[in-house]
Amino acid sequence: MLTRFNRLMRDIENGASSRQCFQPWEVELLLDIEACGLDPAKKRRVLSQYANAARRRFEQGIPRPLKLSEYLAGRRRAKASVKGVA
Repeated sequence: MLTRFNRLMRDIENGASSRQCFQPWEVELLLDIEACGLDPAKKRRVLSQYANAARRRFEQGIPRPLKLSEYLAGRRRAKASVKGVA
């Protein structure tokens, strides 16, 4: 699954895919990424950070891929907790 995730992220980064078949979870991730409406100026950096976080989860043995919306929500929570402590 990690290999397929890496290929999907490469396709997104390149802006095109030569594949015609996608796994249901890949379609779900693509729709989630589109629904997040990332700022085009920050999209490449955010997607790179997201991909690294998702890979770490795979390496920890978590079988379900992390969605971008979940990653962004976690970043917002972390940022809010830091602001609340300061």
